[in-house]
Amino acid sequence: MSRLLAIAAITTLTASPVLAQTMDHSMHGMDMTAPKPEAEPSPAAKPEASAMPAMAMPAEPAAAAMSGMDMSQGAGTGHAGHAMTPPAEGEAPIPHLMPPPAPADHAADAFYDPAKMAEARSVLREEHGGARYSMVMANLAEYQARSGGDGYRWEGAAFYGGDVNRFVLKSEGEGAIRGGVEAAEVQALYSRAIGRYFDLQAGVRQDFAPKNRTYLTLGTEGLMPYWFDVEGAVFLSTKGEVLVRVEGTYDLRLTQRLVLQPRAELNFAAQDTAETRTGSGLSNAELGLRLRYEIRREFAPYIGVSFDRRFGGTADYARVAGEDVKATSFVVGVRAWF
Repeated sequence: MSRLLAIAAITTLTASPVLAQTMDHSMHGMDMTAPKPEAEPSPAAKPEASAMPAMAMPAEPAAAAMSGMDMSQGAGTGHAGHAMTPPAEGEAPIPHLMPPPAPADHAADAFYDPAKMAEARSVLREEHGGARYSMVMANLAEYQARSGGDGYRWEGAAFYGGDVNRFVLKSEGEGAIRGGVEAAEVQALYSRAIGRYFDLQAGVRQDFAPKNRTYLTLGTEGLMPYWFDVEGAVFLSTKGEVLVRVEGTYDLRLTQRLVLQPRAELNFAAQDTAETRTGSGLSNAELGLRLRYEIRREFAPYIGVSFDRRFGGTADYARVAGEDVKATSFVVGVRAWF
């Protein structure tokens, strides 16, 4: 045992000069005068934990270091240090100010007549949001072939105005080829947009047949989801009579030119009116199916079928007058607008 201890002591004594000489040679081979990167300080400035005892950081420097850190950065974010990066040295911070007012001087006025240029700018503003336009449209202009006597029917509208405010004229009616006009009306309305797809309309309605009547009108029209065109209106006559009308159409585009259009119109009355032969409740309904061919968007002939039915007291008035309560018509007409 004593021999083993002696051998271990001799080995330790002989190895220490060798290790010291090796470290000395390696240090002589390094250029200690060259500057070192800040990220990697020299070995002399970075003591090892095993060789140097731990040193306590003073409280004030530690607090100062912590106050300089951006504590708002999350531990798991991959953009730490980017969001709160201060502006580089010499860069002014971006100011958050209101945009400057529009210039009052116009360079073109120095070369052209200022009055002409002001007029041109006014036209430009109108054409980019304040334009006014007009349209005249005949939704129905048809001949109706049916048993008991052929007839005709029309329904159309015209308007003038902008995107929000418009003046609207509407007209509809029907008659018999040999019996003359059976119903005719004209509406003059102020229309105002109350949403992207709906307008509120108010005005007057004048009936010329079967009797002269004047009504105050309040209604709405617009485009419902899935492209249903709908209209609804309430009419109050000068004699206190109240009528309600609801209409709806849908364009089923079979091809780019061929369009199938179902149509429904329902009329209601709040009271019986013998003078106009109108009964209370649902007075009459029209259901139609029309197939049109758009030679152009503005001009489309069509064919179809229309079913008309009177109900309640209105049907009773028709029976007393010797008229049919219901009728099925084959229709031929044209839909046009300009």
